[in-house]
Amino acid sequence: MTETTGSTATPESGNPEGADSAAEATSAEASGKRGNKKSGKRAKKGLFARIGLFYRQIIAELRKVVWPSRGELTNYTAVVVTFVVVVMAFVAGLDYGFSKLSLLVFG
Repeated sequence: MTETTGSTATPESGNPEGADSAAEATSAEASGKRGNKKSGKRAKKGLFARIGLFYRQIIAELRKVVWPSRGELTNYTAVVVTFVVVVMAFVAGLDYGFSKLSLLVFG
């Protein structure tokens, strides 16, 4: 299994987010044009295209996740359950102590 490093590249362009918009702004300023011209890749997409892109990005991010092995998962679960039992015992002890104390004070 290979690990990949994080990237801010968008799947459509392969460029970091904002890099092509900065280049467009520089080229527009250089040529003296002022307009709301959108490039073909940055043009507004339809609903289904945006939903498809969203799910492709989800799958790409899930492939980057390092999943625990069965042994690690068992160990983590045991640690969490043990911690919860200890905290429950501590809170039950405090509850019992405070109830006895309130019976002594208020009779």
